[in-house]
Amino acid sequence: MTTIEVFHFEETRPSFDDMGTDNGFRYWWASQLMEALGYESSASFNKAINKAIGACMALNIDVLENFIQAKRQTKDGSRMDYRLSRFACYLTTMNADPRKSQVARAQAYFATIAEAFQRYVEESEDVERVLIRDDVTDREKSLSATAKGAGVENYPFFQNAGYRGMYNMNLAQLRRRKAIPERRSPLDFMGKTELAANLFRITQTEERIRTENVRGQVNAERAAETVGKKVRQTMVELSGTLPEDLPLSEDIKEVKRSLKSTHKDFKKLDRP
Repeated sequence: MTTIEVFHFEETRPSFDDMGTDNGFRYWWASQLMEALGYESSASFNKAINKAIGACMALNIDVLENFIQAKRQTKDGSRMDYRLSRFACYLTTMNADPRKSQVARAQAYFATIAEAFQRYVEESEDVERVLIRDDVTDREKSLSATAKGAGVENYPFFQNAGYRGMYNMNLAQLRRRKAIPERRSPLDFMGKTELAANLFRITQTEERIRTENVRGQVNAERAAETVGKKVRQTMVELSGTLPEDLPLSEDIKEVKRSLKSTHKDFKKLDRP
């Protein structure tokens, strides 16, 4: 990766690399990237920035090395902005709105640099998968604490009830059906849609236990299964697809390795 393709968001704009600044650290101003990607509202664009920062944290990559808050002088005075590394630009673009033509073209460009042009749509989804999977882990911890406070003594049985409601089978059966490797969570192989559905199931189970003051192992299992059934019903009504029939995605561990490798490759591009 010694040569960099010249990329223009639009023909009338400078190339992406010409927009960069070298000052001991090659960076791009977030506000300039926002305009180049076709955003008019900083509030809307900040959602992409925040998701990108979340992805960095999920990958255990130094956020402050890639997203540096600094004052920027403009014709209207100084304002707070971000100095973005090339990798930060990549993560932000992959979390931006692909319905914007500039975003779609930029996603394809960055995926080319990441040596993955043939799968740039999947690459964008992979970044979101990492974020959602991280959220699921946090919410599972929260649900576990709530369940324990509600009197759940056998958490695996309680957890199984939620899967049984959503998949019409227990966790062991789901593992066999989807050929999940031994000692690995099925969540690590779920696509974005299935992960998001499970995140909703977990958060709503916790909410039900809290709001309805559910107490005891049996009642908590019943609540978890009921919520799982509701999520299943909604998925079938909206897409016509049973959750157990959704295809597997690449192992989330491999996705994280790939994204970390991309981070290293992008750093090499801007090494003096």
